[in-house]
Amino acid sequence: MKTRISALWGRLFGGLTASKLLIIMLGAMISTLGIHNIHQRAHITEGGIIGLMLLFEHWLHFSPAYITPVLDVSCYLLAFKFLGGEFIRVSLISTSFVSVFYKLWEQFPPMLPDLSGHPLLAAILGGLFVGVGVGLIVRQGGSSGGDDALALVISHATRWRLSRAYLFTDLTVLGLSLTYIPATRIVFSLITVTLSSFLIDRIQSFGTEDSLCH
Repeated sequence: MKTRISALWGRLFGGLTASKLLIIMLGAMISTLGIHNIHQRAHITEGGIIGLMLLFEHWLHFSPAYITPVLDVSCYLLAFKFLGGEFIRVSLISTSFVSVFYKLWEQFPPMLPDLSGHPLLAAILGGLFVGVGVGLIVRQGGSSGGDDALALVISHATRWRLSRAYLFTDLTVLGLSLTYIPATRIVFSLITVTLSSFLIDRIQSFGTEDSLCH
């Protein structure tokens, strides 16, 4: 039994140092704290996979319980083709941490002030939490969900900066979301996704040669 556990641990975490795992955990903790306490309470919609899921739910009446896994799996299949199995392995670990922290924050009352009446401030602070948290995860070679996987694939295939790839997917989905969401609400989503995309890109490329080549 001990040998089997060791083998399983090696397959899951082999090559991942304790510091990398801690940084992934920290990133998951920061991003989910911001989304749960700021974005969700201020009703700031998302781009990417979450926004696409909401779009399908509104117009096609697909349940999020079914469409979200389909969209995420599709993105991860693309990522496996372009980024390899190591990326998928790390992403499985990081998305597990994201789920755990989401569940954890749900057990407590709100930890941050309610910014529902200040959507601009909510968009900025929420973008900071998501940008820093997801940026830490992406820097370790993983993703927090299908959104990140898709953006990384686009960046890899087109040689765009990661921030540009994120904005491409987010702006496309938010543009489509104008068919059922008022433009005044979309403006705040544009602010938060622009800020978070910039931060993810900067954190992911900080101190690397890639940041000097663009």
